[in-house]
Amino acid sequence: MDPRDTAPDSWEQEDDVEATADGQLEAAFTTLNVNAKPFVPNVNAAEFVPPFAMRAPSENIDAAVPVENGDTEMTAEEPWDQKDEEPTEEEPGGGDRGPGELATPEDTAPEMMEEEEEVLVPKVPPIQPDAPKKEHINVVFIGHVDAGKSTIGGQIMYLTGMVDKRTLEKYEREAKEKNRETWYLSWALDTNQEERDKGKTVEVGRAYFETDKKHFTILDAPGHKSFVPNMIGGASQADLAVLVISARKGEFETGFEKGGQTREHAMLAKTAGVKHLIVLVNKMDDPTVNWSLERYEECKEKLVPFLKKVGFNPKKDIHFMPCSGLTGANLKESTDMCPWYTGLPFIPHLDSLPNFNRSSDGPVRLPIVDKYKDMGTVVLGKLESGSISKAQQLVMMPNRHVVEVLSLLSDDVETDDAGPGENLKLRLKGIEEEEILPGFILCNSDSLCHSGRTFDAQIVIIEHKSIICPGYNAVLHIHTCIEEVQITALICLVDKKTGEKSKTRPRFVKQDQVCIARLRTAGTICLETFKDFPQMGRFTLRDEGKTIAIGKVLKLVAERD
Repeated sequence: MDPRDTAPDSWEQEDDVEATADGQLEAAFTTLNVNAKPFVPNVNAAEFVPPFAMRAPSENIDAAVPVENGDTEMTAEEPWDQKDEEPTEEEPGGGDRGPGELATPEDTAPEMMEEEEEVLVPKVPPIQPDAPKKEHINVVFIGHVDAGKSTIGGQIMYLTGMVDKRTLEKYEREAKEKNRETWYLSWALDTNQEERDKGKTVEVGRAYFETDKKHFTILDAPGHKSFVPNMIGGASQADLAVLVISARKGEFETGFEKGGQTREHAMLAKTAGVKHLIVLVNKMDDPTVNWSLERYEECKEKLVPFLKKVGFNPKKDIHFMPCSGLTGANLKESTDMCPWYTGLPFIPHLDSLPNFNRSSDGPVRLPIVDKYKDMGTVVLGKLESGSISKAQQLVMMPNRHVVEVLSLLSDDVETDDAGPGENLKLRLKGIEEEEILPGFILCNSDSLCHSGRTFDAQIVIIEHKSIICPGYNAVLHIHTCIEEVQITALICLVDKKTGEKSKTRPRFVKQDQVCIARLRTAGTICLETFKDFPQMGRFTLRDEGKTIAIGKVLKLVAERD
């Protein structure tokens, strides 16, 4: 009877604290925990077991093993939250696993599997103790098709050690077989067969790398104009955009002239809320360019006025640098090929950027980018504000499903809690994968985000041949959500220079005009006013494969029943 009684005690450790048992031991343990909090699980699995296994027989726990065994496996994650409060109890936990393995041979197989899994996961994060200190930054690579976005992404991963040489050599061999040897670097990010065969990115590729001070997530956006909707989803998660342009003769011009993607992507990045833009002038090693300063300046002169028009400040927000994605010149180390460029190379420049200020105490807002089934429902997205921890109850808007976070992965590394700006994978309980759509938002129950169908917004018409009247339909892209929308009424025109609003209602708007209009979506979507929450209050309108307008939500209109 006795041993069984001791088991629940060790289970509900907060209620019944056995401080009297081992005062000094407890003190020693708490200091240990404070010093290396995230690291505890490994250490515990690898090194702490033997000493406790020796001490354990004195408190006969073996009998308790069968009772608690199922539970311990089920809640393998729980002990590390509780370890802070009551470390002494980890001792039976450790001891209980040791004898458990010896005592019951049938259990050894699953038990060993469990052990291995635990050891396998943290192969990535020996860096974990200071991981929370590193700031998370999401970088989206944008630009015209074939400018070299994926190649630069692959090269960066190689230079920072995220892809090993052997893998790259394998890619190089495979690419040579297909007569595509210059594409091998992009295969690190373009993983599916279709993307590799055509050499075009379709979905937004994800990868991550670390520098001394920061942790970066690469979002590799597609450049092809058919896949602009995917690119908008990628840009809406980014803090920083890298506009890749090709310096090769003819390629820069096609990307930049009307209908090229360089213009559209720069504009969409600005609308998606990217504040800082780095322009990488790629393919400088090309025979037609040969690192010539004239060509670099020519590209720069053409781009600056346009970026200025989009709303970037050339002095503060834009930084130009030459590079070569294929050879890796000027990405990590500066190169002798261009003595005229005196600034930092690309990766050191990213590292030297000032920190972004993010509020971790705001309401939880996580727009969902993607979802899939994997031992439950898994959703991906970037946490825009607030912080999420394991076992937290959240609400999925606009359906108001209450869900629980079973596990959290930040860039494929399991964590207990995550702050704003991190790219997360969440495994949720209480909702089916079919019930989630990209564009849904996870919120905390005490401050839900707004949802609705009708809203007033200020719109800038960027490119539209004819006039736009009430009743016009387009596709609305707001944060990660894509929904059909109709302009139901034009409220007034806004003067671009003075900001004055017209007294009369306009009958139509045309290109380059700014107006305030009432929009109504086909289904209910989550949104906030731009003033309250900029990331969820800015949007783009697209039609016939072109971006027609950009805008911001001014007011949410309640539904009339």
